[in-house]
Amino acid sequence: MKTRTKKFVQHLSHEIEDEDVAESYLDESLPLVGLVVMYFNAVEKSLDSFICETISDRSDTFGLIVIQKLMYSAKLDLFKRFADEFHLTFESKPDSFDLLVQELGEIARLRNLVVHADWSSTDEEGYTFVRLKGSKEGLLQEYRQFSVDSLENLIERIIAANHLFSDYWEWRSERLSNHGMRKDEA
Repeated sequence: MKTRTKKFVQHLSHEIEDEDVAESYLDESLPLVGLVVMYFNAVEKSLDSFICETISDRSDTFGLIVIQKLMYSAKLDLFKRFADEFHLTFESKPDSFDLLVQELGEIARLRNLVVHADWSSTDEEGYTFVRLKGSKEGLLQEYRQFSVDSLENLIERIIAANHLFSDYWEWRSERLSNHGMRKDEA
């Protein structure tokens, strides 16, 4: 996603020269926003299931109580802490684990940009206002270009992250079934 900024001057405003072209751009892009949301929600539900199973493999009740009001970032942190403890206990960690955690955080950041963008500010080039940010020159309005290609790439990235997560869960399950019990239970 390409980025551009413009200096904030007294009022938040956006320059849209050709509203018909901007509308056409939105018609192409907005269906993909729904797919970003849908596929990201699948990742979050996988994370929920993992946490619930880690807390108790007998019932999701206690896990759901724990995660009930947690935001995604808190769930990701909880997942990482559970996984770190698992790695210590089993003295094993897959090479891809750090990449997995990094990617789960990055897709959340990108998803938030898409979901919280001010879509009514989209211009004819597809640049959409995403936030104000501070700089040495003062406040800047930040815009991201949510092109069809960039949104499709994000969807593919989210799906790939979910596959990485599934691979990790399978790796963890294999360790549990192969060891039967933890080293501190021996």
